[in-house]
Amino acid sequence: MNLDFTNKVVLVTGASIGIGESTALLFAKLGAKLSLVGRNEANLGAVAAKCEKQKGVKPLAIVADLGTDEGVEKTAKQTLDHFKRLDVLVNNAAVGCRATILTTEDMKVFDDVFRIDVRGVYNLTRLLAPALVETKGNIVNISSIVGTAVSVGALPYGMAKAALDHFTRLVALELAPKGVRVNTVSPGLTETNFVKRITGISETKYQEWLEGGSTHIPMGQVCVGDDIARMVVFIASEHSRLVTGTNVVVDGGFQFTISSSDLDTRKNK
Repeated sequence: MNLDFTNKVVLVTGASIGIGESTALLFAKLGAKLSLVGRNEANLGAVAAKCEKQKGVKPLAIVADLGTDEGVEKTAKQTLDHFKRLDVLVNNAAVGCRATILTTEDMKVFDDVFRIDVRGVYNLTRLLAPALVETKGNIVNISSIVGTAVSVGALPYGMAKAALDHFTRLVALELAPKGVRVNTVSPGLTETNFVKRITGISETKYQEWLEGGSTHIPMGQVCVGDDIARMVVFIASEHSRLVTGTNVVVDGGFQFTISSSDLDTRKNK
């Protein structure tokens, strides 16, 4: 199967680390012209340099906070001013947290998550949808299995991803007559720095957590960034030309389980 994005303009948000970095690198290998967005200038520059080495195509690197209107507007304007078109929008930028309804002391955590994970995606898509209509392009939103599975401790993040999943379905229905496809890719347990950032656990503890999590995966392996990137690229390609409004799960068959003792413990807290 030949995947080729030569002369296609692809915008990847949250491209400075993790799944975003893996996705950017794979699109670069396939010849795409890249617009990369991130908040960490040093990391973003390093990723852009690695992408340029793939095919010699220099990406546009945009340092912006997509949780702000200014950051979203800057991203949309600079991308279109530079490339004059857009073929693929990958909404990957997100923040997470560990919170429950009983441990949330104020609304800041909730607002921070929804500001980037939902409002930022809505706003950026709103601004770039007309350009995608012109090119008959497509959108890939990066969600998570916690958008459909129930997990204690993932309250605002799980709600945000559930909102993103439905956003995909709604916008896919609206844009389908215009020739624009909109889909979601939902990673399962994936080896990135995301969990370490929101929990602050050590590398040793993180590896132990991954090992424990892998016992709930029938295929026996946690995902890595390239697993998600390959699905994003496939969904964005012409090989998926009639796929829209779909949530594609990449998780090795991950099974959420909860024991009765866990339930008893939580009930008494």
